[in-house]
Order: sequence, then structure tokens, then C-alpha cells
Amino acid sequence: FLLYRGDSMSTTEATNLFFSITKLFQCKDMALRQMVYLTIKELSTISEDVIMVTSSLMKDMQPTSEITYRANAIRALCKIVDPSMLPGIERFLKGAIVEKSPLIASAALVSSLHLFNEAKDVVRRWGNEVGEALNGKSLSSNSSFFGSSSSQGQVVSTSNIVQYHAIGLLYAIRQHDRMAVLKLVQSFSGQNKGSGGWLGGGASSSVLRSNAAQVMLIRYAVRVMESDGSLVPQLHALLEEWIRHRSDMVSLEAARAVCQLKDVTDKQLTAAVNALQLFLSSPKAVVRFAAIRTLNVLARTHAEAVQPCNVDMEGLITDSNRSVATFAITTLLKTGNEASVERLMKQMQGFMAEISDEFKIIVAEAVRSLCS
Repeated sequence: FLLYRGDSMSTTEATNLFFSITKLFQCKDMALRQMVYLTIKELSTISEDVIMVTSSLMKDMQPTSEITYRANAIRALCKIVDPSMLPGIERFLKGAIVEKSPLIASAALVSSLHLFNEAKDVVRRWGNEVGEALNGKSLSSNSSFFGSSSSQGQVVSTSNIVQYHAIGLLYAIRQHDRMAVLKLVQSFSGQNKGSGGWLGGGASSSVLRSNAAQVMLIRYAVRVMESDGSLVPQLHALLEEWIRHRSDMVSLEAARAVCQLKDVTDKQLTAAVNALQLFLSSPKAVVRFAAIRTLNVLARTHAEAVQPCNVDMEGLITDSNRSVATFAITTLLKTGNEASVERLMKQMQGFMAEISDEFKIIVAEAVRSLCS
């Protein structure tokens, strides 16, 4: 609490507090133990000799410990471990990445991602294990890395968060290999079924069940498009498939990606604009905001492509969310004709008194652009 509040500690104070807190490793209260791990991570950057607590953390990583303890111990250990010591715990972390418990697997994946900048060569060797986690494969309940059952106290998760963390780490490992990134996109896009996809080879049954992971895959696909223009047609078709995804988050990300492509034509924007137009009437304010904001940015360069949405955007001027209403007004100022702009200016007279100064500046700049 003191650190989050901004209070500072001397090295001596932090060190004394650090080693006093480690005595609580024997405490059986789960909430208090979790606070111990959190405090260790926070004090590790300003305390001395923090490596002395390694043995206690390793003990909490054993399969006989509670899953919550094991996951937090991984995070804390990776925070205090020196890169030169990483090979010593490498085998353990590789096993944790493919553990059946999503809590442990996610802790290992996120910790590995934090370690990547300091020990790239070591973490790159874990690609196979990360790939197993991404594909949903894991060790069986009787073949844990530790040699005993890992199913005791198992926590079943339906969030598929492990895939989200795994795809982020796998991209970090392969980001400088364009063909490897392309294979990653192809493997989880469903585009290599039957015909063998863009790169040839057999079909893949890999499936991303995490919507957050799908969003990351869209971003990686866009980076491939930017680096290799020959793949734009195939990947653009893939983006249009993602636009039709049942998840609003994935569909919005795909539409935004298409709208931000370089040299995109109005024809190529049709599917994205149509999807965004539907989102303007969503009952969720965050979805309406994401859609109108994307259209607002697109209107700067492709005002004609956005014009079919004018009627829907006019309905958002009176939206209860003032942020949505502000973007609706500024977008209409870019896409409207003379009659609609005149009508809009009359509506703005009462609107300006209801918004913050920040949004007033946005509206004023939009009006200035219209007059220039």
C-alpha cells in the first residue's frame, strides 16, 4: 500500500521488511500468503540479497502445494531471479508451461514473457512447450513434470486465457522470422484446410478458443501484410472472415485493421464499414464507442466510404454517452453534405454546454477542418 501510494523506502528498510515478511511463508492463511508473494515482487527491486528467498519459493512450487501458491511462487521467482540463474530453473518453467492447471500455465507463460527481454536465447528454446500450450495440449494428470499427479485441486477454467498468453509469447519468440509468423497466422486462421493454405502442406486442426488470442492473431496478420505485399489478397480475405466473427471484440478488431490498411480502396472497406454500421446500434456503450471512433478515424481519409452510416450516426448525437455523441458529431462534420451540416450545427448549440473542455476542443477542431 505504501509503495502504491508513492512512499519511498531506503534500501535498508526495504531489506529488513523483505526478510521479516518471508517468515510468513509458514502461514496457512491463503489470502495472507498471496500478499507475501505480492510484497516480495514489489520489494525485490529495492531490497538486497533477495535471492536468498529462492529456496522457499521453490518449495512452494512443488506439486503437493496449493495451485494458488504454485502460480504465485512462479511469478515471484521469475521477478527476483537473475538471468544468469535462469538455466537452473529452465526445466521447471518448461514443465509449468504445459501444466494442466490454467493458473499455473498462465503464470509460467506471463513470467516467461517478462524474462524474454533479459534472456532471449534461453526463452527461445521453449518454443515447443509454448506451442503445446497454444494448441491446448498439456501433460496428463499422471505425467506431471514433478513426477506425481497434477490433478489434485485442479481448477477448471473456461476463459482460455492460456491461449492468449501463449500466442503472445510465441510471437515474441518468432517475431523476427517472417515465415514463422506467417505459419502461425495460417495455422490458427483455418485458411490451410483442404488445399494446404498459402504455404502448402497439410491441413491443421488448430483452433483458437480465446477471443483475446484471436485479436492478437489479427494484429500479427496485419504486420505480415505490411511486410509482404504479395500476401495482401489472401490476408485481406481472412480479415473479412474475422469481421463476420460472432465475437464483437474480434469483429471490431478486424474491421479496425481493414480501415487502417495502407492504400485501401472504398470497395475493400465495404465489409468493414457495414459491420461498423451495425455496431452503431449496439446496446453496449463500449461497442458503440469503438465503432464510432473507428469510423471517425476512417472519415479523415475515406469520407465517402463512411457516408452510408450518416443516418445511424445522427441517431448517436443524443446518445447518453457523451463520448459517443462527440465522435458522432465530429464524424458527421467530415462526411455530411451542406444540408446535414447546417442541421448538425443547430443541434450542437445545446450539446456544447454538456461536454467537457477536452471534447469541446475536438469539436472545435472538426469545425475548423470543415471550414478550411
